[in-house]
Amino acid sequence: MSGTVSPSPRTSPRTVLISGASIAGPALAHWLHRYGFAVTVVERAPELRTGGYKVDIRGAAVEVAERMGILADIQRASTDMRTGAYVNDDGKRIATLPAAIFGARVGRDDEIMRGDLARILYERTRADVEYVFGDSITSLTERPDEHGHGRGSDGTGGVDVTFERGAPRRFDLVVGADGVHSNVRRLAFGPEEQFVRHLGAYISAFSLPNELALDREELYHAVPGRLSCVYSSAGDPAAKGMLTFRSPRLAYARQPDRQLALLDAAFKDVGVRPSEGWTQIPRLLEAARAADDFYFDGLQLIEMDRWSRGRVVLLGDAAHCASPASGQGTGMALVGAYVLAGELAVAGRGPEEAFERYESELRGYVAVNHALAEKFAKDMTADTRRQIRFRHLMLRILPYMPWKNLVAKKIAEDVQRGANAITLKDHPAPAAATGHAPAAGHAPATGHAPAPGHPPAAGSPTYAA
Repeated sequence: MSGTVSPSPRTSPRTVLISGASIAGPALAHWLHRYGFAVTVVERAPELRTGGYKVDIRGAAVEVAERMGILADIQRASTDMRTGAYVNDDGKRIATLPAAIFGARVGRDDEIMRGDLARILYERTRADVEYVFGDSITSLTERPDEHGHGRGSDGTGGVDVTFERGAPRRFDLVVGADGVHSNVRRLAFGPEEQFVRHLGAYISAFSLPNELALDREELYHAVPGRLSCVYSSAGDPAAKGMLTFRSPRLAYARQPDRQLALLDAAFKDVGVRPSEGWTQIPRLLEAARAADDFYFDGLQLIEMDRWSRGRVVLLGDAAHCASPASGQGTGMALVGAYVLAGELAVAGRGPEEAFERYESELRGYVAVNHALAEKFAKDMTADTRRQIRFRHLMLRILPYMPWKNLVAKKIAEDVQRGANAITLKDHPAPAAATGHAPAAGHAPATGHAPAPGHPPAAGSPTYAA
């Protein structure tokens, strides 16, 4: 570009592509825009996904939500759960406790449907962030800057990105915030299998008619190796079902029909005959098959030595999934987005410095919550009916015991340790945003995509589908 002076990256908008429009991606987009970055979010789904189960906002995540200005929105959309109960095979409640004890929530901790939180984040960012739905990244190619440095410089280097549908584009940074089965992680780091550790169980969630007339209440039923749950939350006329079963890692295609077959096999004998499990189980299996928001996956951890490679970095479940067993995935996504954006905003020697500090701040927090996930994955399903009966007995007598508050505190202790296992930095208050995301279909301000078919520069790393 003879005769052209490259704009200073410290004063011009820097461009960031985020893959994933669930929780981590929009949360990061919020902060990056406030720090003056021009942000594009690409999402494979054709529109914002508003389904999912209830998620907890605890500890450090509450503080992040307050700093984002969305804590009041979360509180207004709270599930407002009242009680949780274990039921016998006939559905009779045999042990009931306040929902806050079941959820290990204290103080300002809250609970919200995943879809409601996604909507809050999207509405907060849609005017300032370019969202591209119905598309996905197919390759990532790092380009060297004017000094020949392909990684970690503040010059004109970047990442050339190709898409399934859209035209190729160049970005300064690419963030994979696209979940446990991250496409960006696969492209930049390799096959998923090398990073996954199975925790010995599978979980499914789905919507169903609220035929039990639940009102902000959750019901649990356990048989050896399996746990089922039905609940309703504030403002939702439908109910949600959850089925969990213990199993070694299974080899299966990620198609719903195959997943439903595994679920049917795991629960096929439960509730079919009297005294052999909750009589609602067959109905739950039917509801799972009919649901348009059916979810199924293993309880698994994502464990990686590094969360970044060159100008590509991972965030949230893509980097360090702690599985639904931890109850911390959403909080970790919000906290991680705050930390990553803050470090990018103040990094003086390029993105590698920011990525190193981001990892350094989060590693201990992630390690504590991974350990909790391992523990809770085992606790979710009991081995024997004797263990189940003992658990029911303890829960039944707890409200009448003089030491009930100490027990409730102990139940919450482990979860709260994970929720508060990080001290948040007070980053300088963001200045008014200096740039806007480019209009859909236009190349970002600081780079131009190569012509279709143009080969990568010699020595440039290429991550292709």
